[in-house]
Amino acid sequence: MQKLKAWFSAARLRTLPLSISGILVATAIAIDNGYYNGMICTLALATTLGLQVLSNFANDYGDGVKGTDNEDRVGPQRALQSGVIAPKEMLRGIVLTSIITLGLAVMLIYTAFGSDNFVYSLFFFVLGLFAIAAAIKYTVGNSAYGYRGLGDVFVFIFFGMVSVVGCYFLYSKYIYWQLLFPASAVGMLSSAVLNLNNMRDQESDAKVGKNTLVVKLGNEKARKYHFLLLFGSMFTMLLYAGLTYQQPQKLLFLIAFIPIVLHAQKVKTNKDPKKLDPELKKVALTTFLLAILLLIGVIL
Repeated sequence: MQKLKAWFSAARLRTLPLSISGILVATAIAIDNGYYNGMICTLALATTLGLQVLSNFANDYGDGVKGTDNEDRVGPQRALQSGVIAPKEMLRGIVLTSIITLGLAVMLIYTAFGSDNFVYSLFFFVLGLFAIAAAIKYTVGNSAYGYRGLGDVFVFIFFGMVSVVGCYFLYSKYIYWQLLFPASAVGMLSSAVLNLNNMRDQESDAKVGKNTLVVKLGNEKARKYHFLLLFGSMFTMLLYAGLTYQQPQKLLFLIAFIPIVLHAQKVKTNKDPKKLDPELKKVALTTFLLAILLLIGVIL
């Protein structure tokens, strides 16, 4: 029972709503444009959840074997750090999750394109391999990009651009340039969650050589960068709404701006990085709320 609890802890279920936000945004836009497909939606959600769990397992393993997760860490204790799950067991979990996720991705690609669009299928299959590799390489290996301040870039690309634009293409088989605005909004909010995590762990990361963007920028610049992400996400969503929406009910997502502004005020007045930990969940759930409200507004 203790080991099962440790696996659930390593999967970090609280991160899952954030991971599917891009899929929900793409689904809302697809419904609005008449391209919804229930099987594509289900498989896209399942594939994304698989990638997120894979990333969490790999993060636990990478930081665990490098000694990054130690007594200085502020957040909840990790599975390897606790000793309940051994490194070899976590490696097996990573391999199994990778296989399951790749299988889901293949099913998603076949459902979207069938056997008639080989080029599209091949492109998305390669993209799926890149997504799996990116999920693992964030903290695993000597060239882990999370230790070189590149985590924010990959989060923006995969949680924002690939999630929203890529999923919409699976529905519709075409894209239009205005999609970059909601994709950027989700990407920036997802990067804000990572930035909060790194602001919280700045001191402990610096001690072990984990050179996140926060460690490189310093606290004050990281705070300004955080505000840029938050208000940038609101600005790009407003741009998209202004360009594409006429019905007022489709602006329901504006309600999600309230917790974003409240969170920004909290970060502005914060003096203790440890107190930023609860804010991670708030920003993640706010991103999920924005996606859900966008979906409800379109359905209404």
